[in-house]
Amino acid sequence: MPQMIFVNLPVKDLEASKNFFGKLGYGFNPQFSDETTACLIISDTIFFMLITESRFKEFTKKEIADAEKTTEAIICLSADSRAKVDEMADAALASGGFPANDPMDEGFMYGRSFEDPDHHLWEVMWMDPEAVEGRQV
Repeated sequence: MPQMIFVNLPVKDLEASKNFFGKLGYGFNPQFSDETTACLIISDTIFFMLITESRFKEFTKKEIADAEKTTEAIICLSADSRAKVDEMADAALASGGFPANDPMDEGFMYGRSFEDPDHHLWEVMWMDPEAVEGRQV
């Protein structure tokens, strides 16, 4: 079985977050969702647990970062094409997201970024498979 990842993100308004990601074409797993948590399905192995701030505080002794003022993480998702990058970023901005950084175009790699309604920073990136083949990171 492949390893799965569950990223926990605090949100101020769970319904607004669910509506935002739903407009981007993502679904939710009701088995792991309730009135304080929504399990956002990115892929078969990647999930984001959108958790109300009050519930999120039960999992940590630390302060919750104010993502409008600080960057706690940059979440980067792959896309199948440059057009899909633009489609996702444009949909995010049209659905209540906020502009983030300028687009990045390296020819073989193209990306755009946006902030979700809670100001978590997201990037969508496409890499030319031919240019990536044999490339070491």
